[in-house]
Amino acid sequence: MKTGLTIAGVVAVAAAGLFAFYMVDIDQTEEARLPDVDVTVEGGQMPEFDADVGSIQMGETEMEVEVPQVEVTTTTETVSVPTLSVTPPADDNPADENG
Repeated sequence: MKTGLTIAGVVAVAAAGLFAFYMVDIDQTEEARLPDVDVTVEGGQMPEFDADVGSIQMGETEMEVEVPQVEVTTTTETVSVPTLSVTPPADDNPADENG
């Protein structure tokens, strides 16, 4: 069962990786130019980009799959469990703070 989940996880990561490379098309539409610099900065231009991205549609369908039926029985046993006891300092009385 864990192997099936691992394989499904790897397939999902691989599909996400494929979408990252093939679903986005970015074309640079204008070159960058450094500004002319003397005492003050003048001009300059940032590059422009045109991005076309793909689309994803999600849906669902009904399928018949084999589902195992497992019967679980329980018994009551006495076991030792950890406990935690917290004692605040003697000066820390919540009734004094509330007035």
